[in-house]
Amino acid sequence: MLVLTRSFSSFLLEELLDDTDARLPVSFLRAELVRRRHITCAEAMASRDKRWVEVAGVVLVRQRPGSAKGVMFITIEDETGVANLVVWTKVFEANRRTVLGAGMMGVKGRIQREGEVVHLIAHALTDLSKEFASVARRGKAEGVVDATISTGMAPPRMPPAETMSDPYGHVVDEIRVKTRDFR
Repeated sequence: MLVLTRSFSSFLLEELLDDTDARLPVSFLRAELVRRRHITCAEAMASRDKRWVEVAGVVLVRQRPGSAKGVMFITIEDETGVANLVVWTKVFEANRRTVLGAGMMGVKGRIQREGEVVHLIAHALTDLSKEFASVARRGKAEGVVDATISTGMAPPRMPPAETMSDPYGHVVDEIRVKTRDFR
């Protein structure tokens, strides 16, 4: 199975969609995330101290420094920006598979503000990788304005993942984000 990096998956989306509508894949899931009561990363990072929020995003970086006594730091991104997560040891152990393996995750937690620094202290994590991979299988992305009304032309549709290929001729099974994980 070919694993696409974020930059390559973004390239594919830009090629498949009109340049004026090139967005991060998470944006195509926004209607479903809103239904699940997930707010955007930008809204979460702008929230008041100690507010409970639920967000979802693509995992960009996982860090578990030796000096942090088992605490893991994760950065996720959606179409509006990034959110910095703090995952305490107990939460990490309870959600090990999601923390280490999810390409996209949902997080329920509490905002912690200290001056300009904002973190989301994770209390529960959900693996949303299957939903993220489904973006490649959707015929027409949710939330895309129907261009037929304004232009008379139907918007481009994403081909099934099975029919996409990379420049080297590999068949793409799904879009997965390769994260930068540091130990």
